[in-house]
Formats: sequence, structure tokens, C-alpha cells
Amino acid sequence: MLKKDVMSLDEFFAGEVESRQIFNALRNAIDELGQAQMVVTKSQVAFRRQKAFAWAWMPGMYLRGKHAPLVLSLALRRRDNSSRWKEIVEPRPGRFMHHLELYSIADIDDEVRAWLQEAWTEA
Repeated sequence: MLKKDVMSLDEFFAGEVESRQIFNALRNAIDELGQAQMVVTKSQVAFRRQKAFAWAWMPGMYLRGKHAPLVLSLALRRRDNSSRWKEIVEPRPGRFMHHLELYSIADIDDEVRAWLQEAWTEA
């Protein structure tokens, strides 16, 4: 990653108050798990240990019309069957990317915290 691609959280979320509030709750949930490095780029905020395990991004940067204020993308070694996922893809064998739309702080519930724990542990 080039240094010029790195930015601050304030720059990333400029003018996006609702997205930032949801992100702050998400970040708190990740911080409760233990140590993780956070990297902010023009397109997303990534969390990693030895490997990246979670990404937060705003679909409004890419889509027009109605959309969630924030999307959480999680890397898991398995396909989770919850109907909450917007999309699940397998970019490589045994690595499943799960995309979850977050509309409010309440969406970061015990189920999401368990998925975060699983992804954090696997990373």
C-alpha cells in the first residue's frame, strides 16, 4: 500500500455522520476482542492481526440510491448460513467473504460480535 493512499478516519468519514457513528460502535466491538491494527484508505477501513479479517466501507461511495450507511465485510473459513448477510463470496478455496449491511448501531448485536470474534481469532 502506498503512503498516499492512507488517510485519517475524519477524512474517510467527512460529512457521513451516521456512517461514522455506526463505525465507532463497530470499532469498539473489535477493540473489545483484543489487539488489531486499523488501516484507513480511500476505499475502506481494514482491521488486521497477522491477516486482515474485517473491513468497513460505505456503499454510498460506489452506489446511487438507497443503501446502508456502512457495510461490514468479514473473512471466515466457512460459509455462515445466516440470512442477515447481503452477499457471501468465496474468493479462494476455504476463504469466505461475508458482507453485512449495517443500518444502525443496534445491528452490531451479539451475533455480529460472535462473527467478529471468529474472524479475529482466525486472523
